[in-house]
Parts: sequence; C-alpha cells; structure tokens
Amino acid sequence: MAIPEKPEVYVETSVISYLTARPSNNLRAATWQNITTEWWQLQRHRFTLYVSEFVVAEASLGHPEAATKRISAIHNIKQLSANEAVRNLADRLLINMAFPKKAEVDALRVAIAAVHQIDYLLTWNCTHIANAVMRPRIENIYQEQGLSSPVICTPFELM
Repeated sequence: MAIPEKPEVYVETSVISYLTARPSNNLRAATWQNITTEWWQLQRHRFTLYVSEFVVAEASLGHPEAATKRISAIHNIKQLSANEAVRNLADRLLINMAFPKKAEVDALRVAIAAVHQIDYLLTWNCTHIANAVMRPRIENIYQEQGLSSPVICTPFELM
C-alpha cells in the first residue's frame, strides 16, 4: 500500500516575515506572529512546502540580520519557477482586474501556485491575496484557464 503524498503548500513571503520578525508590540502583528510560529512548529511537517524566486528575492531584502533569518527559514524549501505559463496567467489576472497593476508580484505568486497545481497558498497578505473580494475574481480566471484553484488561506486557517 502506497503512502499518500502530503498536501502541497506555497509559502508566501508574508508568512516567512511574521515567522522570523522580532516580537511586535502591535496586537494584530503579535497575534499573527504567534499563529505563524505555532503553524511552523506544529503543522508544517504535514505538508510539502514550496517557495518561489519572488519569495527568495523578497526575503533577501532589508536589514542584513533579518534577511539572514528569513533566508535561513526557507533554505531547505523547494523552489518553484516562474515559467511562461505563470507569467501568462499573471498577465490575465492583471488584465481582468483580479489584481491592481501595483500588485504584479502578488499576481505572479498566485499564478505560480495555480500553474504548479499546489494545494494551498499560505499568506498573511489580506490586501491582495487572502481577500474575500479578490478570491472569486482570482478563481474565475483560474476556471477560464482550465486550472484548479489552490486554497488561499492564512496559517490560522490551515491549522
């Protein structure tokens, strides 16, 4: 009897940032940090994790010590590539107003998860990605392109 494969999760940069950030005095940020740390410690082993070149690039930015922590957190995670299919889907997401032009990298993240057929997209980006208004727009474009939609969720939702 074959062992079932683990569900796959694309981990977006915001999750890594909350995981590795210094403790915050902001109530919401501190809550998200605690939830992220709990998910990382207790839940991540149930999944096969992925990041992309965009996550690696963003994790490398900023204060050198903070960037080192972020890169260290993702260093053993498999990396997905942004191929032509990803770029084409991201363009469709932008053209069809699922994302504003300023959120092009967010459109690319969502496209990577769909094109690579990842089960979950894990994010704290509730402005453009884990957003109840945006999700139906995103999912409609996936359907038009014949793609299944990854479940877009926060670490709290994937406990």
